Formats: sequence, structure tokens, C-alpha cells
Amino acid sequence: MRSFGTRGRVYPDRHYIVKRTEEIRDFINRIKEGRYIVLFAPRQTGKTTFFRFTTEELTNQDESFFPIQLNFEEFEDYTANDFYISLHTEMCKEIEAVFQSRGQNPSEGIERLLTKTEITDNMSMRAFFDQLAVLLDAQYGITQKIVLIIDEFDAIPQMAVKGFLHSLRRVYLSDEPRCIHSVGIVGVKSITQLNYDRSISPFNIQDEFNLPNFTLEQVQELLSQYTDEVGQSFDQEVIISLHKQTAGQPFLVNRAAQIMTEELNIPKTDTIEMSHFAEAHTQLLEERNTNIEHLLTNIRRDRRFGRFLMKIASYERGVPYNLDDDIINELTMYGVIKRGPDRMCQIVNPIYQHRILQAFKPAINGLENDYFAEETEVDFVDYVTPSGEIELESLLNNFKDFISRVGFRILQVPETPQEYVGQNLLYAYLDHFIRTINASMFLEVQTGRGRIDLMILYNSRKYIVETKIWEGERYHQAGKKQLVAYLKSEKVDKGYYVVFDHRTNPESRVETETLEGVTIRSYLIPVVQRKPSSISALDQ
Repeated sequence: MRSFGTRGRVYPDRHYIVKRTEEIRDFINRIKEGRYIVLFAPRQTGKTTFFRFTTEELTNQDESFFPIQLNFEEFEDYTANDFYISLHTEMCKEIEAVFQSRGQNPSEGIERLLTKTEITDNMSMRAFFDQLAVLLDAQYGITQKIVLIIDEFDAIPQMAVKGFLHSLRRVYLSDEPRCIHSVGIVGVKSITQLNYDRSISPFNIQDEFNLPNFTLEQVQELLSQYTDEVGQSFDQEVIISLHKQTAGQPFLVNRAAQIMTEELNIPKTDTIEMSHFAEAHTQLLEERNTNIEHLLTNIRRDRRFGRFLMKIASYERGVPYNLDDDIINELTMYGVIKRGPDRMCQIVNPIYQHRILQAFKPAINGLENDYFAEETEVDFVDYVTPSGEIELESLLNNFKDFISRVGFRILQVPETPQEYVGQNLLYAYLDHFIRTINASMFLEVQTGRGRIDLMILYNSRKYIVETKIWEGERYHQAGKKQLVAYLKSEKVDKGYYVVFDHRTNPESRVETETLEGVTIRSYLIPVVQRKPSSISALDQ
């Protein structure tokens, strides 16, 4: 029986796969047209698998294409000379593998080329391909179109990159038929990020290819393969939620499916329902798998990243997406943000946003003992009724009072920029609550920035809280309308709207109103800007 693949290469006979038929067709058409194609995307997005399936489909369609697949992953610390020597060895192995897959043997001329030729630099590499193309045409009697596929290209040694790209450019601009008909370069860093001499543009002939995340239909296709083999079905809401929370990121989709089908011990006769997805989702928010390790490592590379990401998440006005900005460029390369449909920066999926909030939330904010007033005996468990419903209004009323009680001490929360401290504390407060009662909490990121919708799932009931930073009355009222639309889409009749006011003279406001048939309980919570002068004087 096949499984959902999350550990390295994906094999059709072992794993459920998304065929990406349209993307493969598009890529093959570009190869046939002789384009030199680049695909740069974050790790664990299915690039290597996609290229392997593409070359297999290409050769199945037309054996006049001769694909040579290489991987530069091990070459990063090589000298330029050692790189070319090792490259020659790898190319010879791959060329022999192509003949073997065809049930053929290379001609004597090709054997001699493979064993007697030395490649020590980009010039001898180009000469090698010139000779290989001639010898392949002679063996087959027809033009063999060499297709060079290079994975992990950004590991190419720094001293070799410029000459290597110059040679590819020289081949591309030569008369047809070219000795290398088409090239596919795959990596994480783009060519412009490889730090070659930027006074020269050795590879401005590239054709950029975008490999998108899975669509909702492709997630459905993936899960249906499991259902067809095992007989266990997924509730449609699970499929929609899985796609929404992951935004179709291939690793996250497969990992969530793996948890639900292999680790939760759900009887195969039972339908996989939202309660099961909630368990898998909670595990994804707590475990340290390789994908999350990459995410956390990357967002901690630069101290500026945390503040920048919180700004994207907290302000509806947003941050314009501009790849000339070093922070935006790097976070895009690492697969943390992307260009939204409105040309603003957007965190790529709710699970990543949740993990980002967790990563920049202090493990202890120093105010946990003040969640409840000293004169009360209340604890988080008291906000659940005997019938198993959450008294969310009372819970948020207490949060408002908590912010008032602690006053200027919120400015002392460690490693938290002052402008985000309110949202940070609300997130920590609700996170503490849902852990106490063993509920699940989802981030429902509607626009990728400016508003964070927290959906708590408990005893099959949904509770929705939207949180924002005050940006003016217009944005405040618009946020209510956005929340109304979201509540209706989730078939929930009451929502909670928490806005933090950082103005010099902040306003406190609590109101309940009915809009378009749903109830909105809204809180405008002042956030202290500075210590009282009397206390500041005592600190001196």
C-alpha cells in the first residue's frame, strides 16, 4: 500500500502523488522550444520530483530528446577545478544511465569521449558537449536534442559560477541545432543572488518557470488516491481546511495527511472528520519536522525579520512587495512570504504564520500570574460551561481587564516590539486557554496581512476572534464587515473583534451590535505607551 511521502524523493509506486499534468505540459513545451529555463523555489516544494517526472514524460513522448540530470548539492565547497573534474564524472555516469534505460550501448566514439576527455574548466565543458552532440547524431542517425537538468544549482562553487553561465549563454546564442538544446536549472537562490560579478550579465537569456503550490483540486486528487486504495474517505470540510491552512504547500499537505492516516489510529471504516484534522493541525503547530526547521532557521537569520513579519501580519495597510528590498528578497527566497494579489507582502500560509507568531512569542511574558484578579478564584477552566461551551465573551472581558490591570508592565514583555505587544499577549492568552481545555486553534489568514482571525474549535463548535491594530475609524468599521463575511462563510452567528489602540490618547470602547444577522462583540483596547513619570523617576 502506498503512503503520503514526506521524506525525500517521491516514487509513484510507493507514494500518493499529484500528477501536475498542466505544469508538466507547459514545461515540456518550453523544452521543445529550446528554452533555457530556471526554477527557483523554497525547499520541499516538489521541485526535484517535478523535474524527474517531466524528463520521464519527455522521453516517453519523443526519444530524440537526450536528458542528462545533474545535482550540484555536493559541490559547494569545491575549487573550480575540482568542480569541473567531478562534474565530468557525474555527466559520464548520467549519460551511461540514459543508454542503459534505453537498452542500448554507447558507440565506440562516445565511449572514448567519456573515458579519454578531461573537463577542467567551462571551455573544455563546452567542447565536451560539442563533441557529444555530433557523436549522438551519428549513432542514432537523427538529431539528438540534449536536455541538461541541474538540481541544487545554487551549490555551484562561487569561483565557477560566472564561467559556467557564460558558456551556457554562448551555447544558447549559437546557431541551431545547439549542442545543448535546452537547460533546466533548479535551486533555492536565484542566479542574481549567487554573487557573481554583477557588472556582467552572463545569463540574461533565462526563462523563469513558476511551480505553484497544490490547488484545492490537486489536494482532492491526492487524497482521493488514498480513498480509492484504502476505502477511507475525508469529509469535504477537512479537504477545504487542509488546503486553506497549508495554502497547498506540498510538504505540509502530505504531512497533515500522513498524520491523519497513519498516526491518529482512526479506524479505516470511519470517515476522517474535522475533529481528526484539528488533532493533525495541532501536531503540525507543535512538532519540529524538517520543513518547520527550515522555516524557523530562516526567520531567525536576521533580527529584522521578526519585526518585519509582525508588521505584515498586523497592519492592514500592508508592506509593498519589492524584491529590491533585501529583507523581502530573502524572506521570499526562503519561502516565508510571497507577492499577494494586491502587490503587497503576504505570509505564505496560516500554518507558517502560526509558527512565526509562536517563534517570536516569549515562552514566558512575565504577566501570566496576572491573567486573573487576585481577589478571584477563577481559572481558564471556569470559562467552559457544564454543557461544554466556551464563554468567550467573559474570557475576552477578562483579557481586557488584564491589560488594564498590568498597565505599563506590558512594555516590559521581553523581546516584543511595543507596537505588537497587545496582539502578542492576546495570542499567548488564548493559546494558554486552548491548551488548558484541550481545544484547537486555527489561524484563518484572510488577506495574508492586517487581520488575524483566530478560530477556536471545541466540542465541534467554532468560536472566531479577529484581532487588529487601530489604523483609523474607516479601517475599524471595514474590519467589522470583513468579520461578518467570514462568520457567514463559516456559518457562525457571533464573532469577536479585538482592536489594540496605540495612539497617544487611546480610547477604550466595548460594544455589541448586530450586522447582517450576526452579532459582533467588539473591543477597542488601549495600549500603554510609556511608564508614568512618577514611576520613571523612581527607576532613575
